[in-house]
Amino acid sequence: MQIKTVAIVLSATRYQEKSLIVKCFTKSYGLRTYFVRNAFSTKNKNLNSAYFQSLSQLMLDAIHKNKGALEYINEIKLLHAYKTLSFDFYKSSMCIFLAEVLATSIKEEEPNEKLFMFLETAFVWLDEHEFNVNYHLWFMLQLTKYFGFYPDDSDQDSLYFNPNEGGFTMQFTPNCFNEDETLIFRSILKIQLSNEKGFLTNTERTIGLKLTLRYFETPIVNFNQIKSIEILPALFQ
Repeated sequence: MQIKTVAIVLSATRYQEKSLIVKCFTKSYGLRTYFVRNAFSTKNKNLNSAYFQSLSQLMLDAIHKNKGALEYINEIKLLHAYKTLSFDFYKSSMCIFLAEVLATSIKEEEPNEKLFMFLETAFVWLDEHEFNVNYHLWFMLQLTKYFGFYPDDSDQDSLYFNPNEGGFTMQFTPNCFNEDETLIFRSILKIQLSNEKGFLTNTERTIGLKLTLRYFETPIVNFNQIKSIEILPALFQ
C-alpha cells in the first residue's frame, strides 16, 4: 500500500555497510519501522542518512505491507529544518535521550494524533529557545498526559508519592518515594519552561530524573532499559 504521512524519527540503526533501519512515530500510522537501502551511498541523495537524525520531522512517501515487518521509504521531505538541535551539544544530547524515551514508551502501530501534535510543537520549541536544563523533566511529565498516567496531584498535603498507584498518600509503603523525594517530585510537576533554571538544584534535578524514570517503569514494559540517561548529568552543570 502506497502511503504518505508526517513522521518523527525516534532511532536510526546502521544495517550492514550502507543501509539504515529507522524507527518513526508517524501521524497517521503510529509506530513504524522502515528499511532505508543505501542511506550512506553518495548516489542516494533522496534518502540520505542525514535526514534521519533524532527527532527529525519528515514527510514520508512509503510502502506499507502491514505485515508486522519492515516497511520501505520511497521518498522523504524535510518538514522542519532545525536550527540548533543538531548543532548545540546540550540540545542534541537531550534529543538522544528524549528519542530513546519515546522509542521505549510508544508501542502501538496505532495513530495518536494528539500526541503527535504535542511532539511537533515541543521539539520546535526546544529548537527555537535557549537550552532549558529542566526541559526533559517537563517533557516526560507532559508525556504522561497522553499515555494516560499523569500523576493525581489533587491531594496537596500528603507526605509521600506512590508511583505504583500514581498518586500522593499519607501512608508510606516500601515502593513510595520518601518525604524528600516526594518534595522534589512535586517540584517537577510545577516546572514551567518560561523559568530556565527553575527551583531545582543540580542534585535535585538528578534525583528528580531518577524518580521520573522510576514512575514510568510501572506502566511501560522494559522502560528501565534507557541507556542514554548516562549522558544527561553533564548537561546540568
